Amino acid sequence: MTVPTTADEDRLRRIEFVTDAELAHLDVKDLLAELLDRVCTLLGVDTAAVLLLDASSTHLVATAARGIEEEVRQGVRIPLGRGFAGRIAAERRPVIIEHVDHSNVLNPILREKAIRSLLGVPLVAEGTVLGVLHVGTLTPRVFTEADTHLLQLVADRVALVTRTHQSDVDRAAAEALQHSLMPGALPQIAGLGLTARYVPGQAGALGGDWYDVFTLPSGRVGVVMGDVVGRGFQAAVVMGRLRSALRAFAREEDDPAEVLERLDGNVQHFEDNVMATILYAVFEPSLEHVTLSVAGHLPPVLALPGQAGTLLQLPVDMPVGVSVGPPRRATAVDLPPGSLLFLYTDGLVERRGRSLDEGLARLCAAVHADDVEETCTTVMSRLVGAEPVPDDVAVLVARRADASEAAPLQLVLPAVLRSLGEVRSALRRWLPSVGGTADDLSDVLVAVGEACSNVVEHAYGPGGGALMVHAEHVDSHVIVTVWDNGRWRSARGENRGRGTTLIQQCSDEVEVTAGPNGTTVRMQHHLTGGIT
Repeated sequence: MTVPTTADEDRLRRIEFVTDAELAHLDVKDLLAELLDRVCTLLGVDTAAVLLLDASSTHLVATAARGIEEEVRQGVRIPLGRGFAGRIAAERRPVIIEHVDHSNVLNPILREKAIRSLLGVPLVAEGTVLGVLHVGTLTPRVFTEADTHLLQLVADRVALVTRTHQSDVDRAAAEALQHSLMPGALPQIAGLGLTARYVPGQAGALGGDWYDVFTLPSGRVGVVMGDVVGRGFQAAVVMGRLRSALRAFAREEDDPAEVLERLDGNVQHFEDNVMATILYAVFEPSLEHVTLSVAGHLPPVLALPGQAGTLLQLPVDMPVGVSVGPPRRATAVDLPPGSLLFLYTDGLVERRGRSLDEGLARLCAAVHADDVEETCTTVMSRLVGAEPVPDDVAVLVARRADASEAAPLQLVLPAVLRSLGEVRSALRRWLPSVGGTADDLSDVLVAVGEACSNVVEHAYGPGGGALMVHAEHVDSHVIVTVWDNGRWRSARGENRGRGTTLIQQCSDEVEVTAGPNGTTVRMQHHLTGGIT
């Protein structure tokens, strides 16, 4: 039996001093501070510092320090492979400098503080270098193997805590970012039922899956389903940039293929090693047609009334971020009243031990042209069930209403010129769903447009106010009410007041009620027939 020597016992005591259980209850900032204090005491050194690799893994950044707090306050950055700390990280081994000078130390703060000797060790967790821990003295010092061993022990503890903290922070940040970028509530679009789901994968770290729905200046509706290759915070950040860029391009261009083409050029110019699959669909204002472009994404499912879903046969172009590929293509698809479009990411249909074709077949069997919430619930129940999903799942369901389901149209908008376009777009989507013809739409648009223009021009002063529109289908009539709560101003200029005449010419009945609390215009129009 080996009898411990006094040196062995002292070494054990010192190890326990820097690894005791009390430290487990500290957060990372306090833990680093406590460990650096203890290291300075145990090794009899004057300075200690922790530098961590930045997100690019090209520079070490001063994160915590004792005796050389200037490193942290000044945001010292050391290139990987250069200087004392850069050499430790690049070579992944301890380095000792007995005599500090400009030839072996890059950071001028170390020289300005008159540090004479340095010992540094790498921070390594799970085979990955995270940074460097180094200590220094103001008098010449010959660091021993025991000193190096003790400092490496502390560094291993710092690396483990840092890696755990980074993973927790990345996950929390990715989750917050992803949830902030997902639409909190899908827009209310007349004649189009919408719902969506997002479920994070079992692996824990969120990825770059996203969906989006937005109206466009032309009155069309854009719908996006995308998936950035990769996981974690970085994938979520890239997703956010792609989402914003796609929205910007969509405002300028209605062709979904051109939007994805411009997005692809943006990614290849500004992003490094980024790839994403995206499906972008644009609904016409009437919702009678949808045009789709596919960048490496799985095809959507279309379900017509009374039929099970089928995969749309669409040309699939290269994912966004791939440098070589032919021009992108777009395909127009008819969308009859009551039909449903189901978009999704691969996490819904891909499972280990099961072919992709089987997953797609199960999805098609579960999709029917029913209520969007009911359809979404059915799909998630059959394809996800009670088991955790290995990858993130995002789904988006859009269904065009038919005449029997059309709910009244209700709009509350600011009384400004741009709202007139939103009213026209909403009516273009809503009126066909209640059986209006092209002639009906033309008359209603003129009458309602004049009534709304009057509100914008006359109802309010510089402070502005609200423009309110309500449209409902009663028997064979459409009744539209436009009202405000302002105090009307007199018409300006010559040849004014023609709006009322146009409203009367385009309506079967018109009733105007004006008072101190605002004006209400009620218009009734008889529908001439079915949808054309």
